[in-house]
Amino acid sequence: MKVLLAYYSMYGHIYEMIKAAAEGAKSVKGMEVFIKRVPETLSAEVLGKMGALEAQKAQASVQVCSPDDLAAADAIIFGTPTRFGNMCGQMRQFLDSTGGLWLKGLLVGKVGSVIASSATQHGGQESTILSFHTTLLHHGMVIAGLPYTFQGQMGISEMTGGSPYGATTIAGGQGERMPSKNELDAARYQGRYVARLAERLAGLKAE
Repeated sequence: MKVLLAYYSMYGHIYEMIKAAAEGAKSVKGMEVFIKRVPETLSAEVLGKMGALEAQKAQASVQVCSPDDLAAADAIIFGTPTRFGNMCGQMRQFLDSTGGLWLKGLLVGKVGSVIASSATQHGGQESTILSFHTTLLHHGMVIAGLPYTFQGQMGISEMTGGSPYGATTIAGGQGERMPSKNELDAARYQGRYVARLAERLAGLKAE
């Protein structure tokens, strides 16, 4: 069983969340887990002006994802920052390149899940995930969120991301806030949940 985590992270927040989700998926016996980043669409000059080069260098060893990688996986967790209440342009462009997979139905029946981030607490994390789900549904994927059995999304003692739609993190207006323990725990829970769902679906197909 293969779980792919395909993400984009300009400043490293989503990368940290995706690594935590990978830990959760790996905790399920028999899972092969792969982290890959979607292609960058901005030049190094633009990334430099945006103060993102250091975070990009930290991710340089992560392999770039291709549509074929999606087809080879049994479950896929996508990670994206929020841009005006929607996924980032890099992720949108990557998904727009998967028309060949759609035409052949190669993602039908696979588990799909989304992790997101935004600058502020009400910056569109939920709308980003929900609008992302539309693409997954067009591909015929089985959508997995973050069940309320993850109790970390029930508390009100701290500012935190996370909803039944998926694990999220709040980055701050200048990207100064990295994911909290609770947010990373949510991502780990989601990763484990997605892997277990993939395992159960595989069992049903076998029957």
